[in-house]
Amino acid sequence: MVTSDFHFFRVIGSSILAQSTNINKRPRGVSRGVVVLVAAFFIFALGVSVGRGNITFGQNRLGNVSKNLPNNLNYSEVEELYDRLRQNFDGQLSEAELIQGLKEGLVNAAGDKYTQYLSPEEAREFDEELNGTFSGVGARLTTDENDMVMIETPLAGYPAEKAGLRARDVIVEINGESAYDLSVNDAVEKIRGEAGTKVKLKVIRDSKEQLDFEITRATITIPSVESRILDGDTGYMQVSRFDETTGELARKAAQDFKNARVKGVILDLRNNPGGLLDAAVSLSGIWLSDGKTVLQEKRDGVTIKTYDSNGPATLQGMPTVVLINEGSASASEITAGALKDSNAATLLGEKSFGKGSVQTLEKLPNGGVLKVTIARWFRPNGKNIDKEGIEPDKKVSRSIEDIQEGRDPQKDAALDFLRK
Repeated sequence: MVTSDFHFFRVIGSSILAQSTNINKRPRGVSRGVVVLVAAFFIFALGVSVGRGNITFGQNRLGNVSKNLPNNLNYSEVEELYDRLRQNFDGQLSEAELIQGLKEGLVNAAGDKYTQYLSPEEAREFDEELNGTFSGVGARLTTDENDMVMIETPLAGYPAEKAGLRARDVIVEINGESAYDLSVNDAVEKIRGEAGTKVKLKVIRDSKEQLDFEITRATITIPSVESRILDGDTGYMQVSRFDETTGELARKAAQDFKNARVKGVILDLRNNPGGLLDAAVSLSGIWLSDGKTVLQEKRDGVTIKTYDSNGPATLQGMPTVVLINEGSASASEITAGALKDSNAATLLGEKSFGKGSVQTLEKLPNGGVLKVTIARWFRPNGKNIDKEGIEPDKKVSRSIEDIQEGRDPQKDAALDFLRK
């Protein structure tokens, strides 16, 4: 299963490479884990631990690429280090934790935050939460460039977003305790909890503003697509993630819009961390005629696969606005980029997250999973958006006050645009 912009992050409740903060960095453990897929990550219980990225489940379809490496590593130095540790360490050592640390350290040595080892428990949680049900505050976590835990994206319509948390907010305290040296996994465990209970978060926004939030946890069940008709003539489709149901649900919504003879459509991809690449291709195909390029995958600059739309293009030619923000990542960016480059839609909102890599999930005999970056994806215009994101055609912001008061100037602007 390929995912393009499901940053598989740990979600407490959402792409990463966020802006730096003014907080000084202190050394951290090697095993800090950020679970991210194509743009990144675990859907967790804060609750979601999903990463963004394109993911392919199963065996690596590329074969043995790193030919400069030996077939087997020489572990003699590792064994020597282990012997010295167990002979001299004043404390309790756990064999299981040491093995876990070795696995995480090996994968982290690749130097790619989207390449990660998931333990059997993490893999199980990831699989369950990818289906859209979890308990928490409804936000995905990742780390910034200073290795601080931050909000990858708040999930639309759930406690974190309603409280006013934003993508790239850096978490500095959880329930009054410092979050400075926490891993993403540690932060998730502290933030998640039973529905109805509360958690207090202190965050730093834009490297300067300090904000406090008290958020009531909830059980969160999210259909990947929700739709309705606004003001009698505008179809509104909100896609919260890209999973195996997205294509079918989106096509049903599109047909409903067509039957209702709407005059325009709003596709809301805000705070959508991504998911399955095929779902992004399917969604794009609702607007694009057969054979239109949606994206290309490249490795070392060589195209290894091209994804084309495959109708029916139910809404082809329909005036469409796509809403994006900095929480829109991976598969969201694939769809937004494809529709923009094909002149099928106008993008409105704020710059997207910027995750342009593709991951595959390799299932391991112990029940764990290796999530590994296998390629980069490119828009139809030839651009890779990694670390850059996609700029909207029309920039419209939504403030924390707007969110807390239930105002949505971005959606209002989209409606106004379609009525002109």
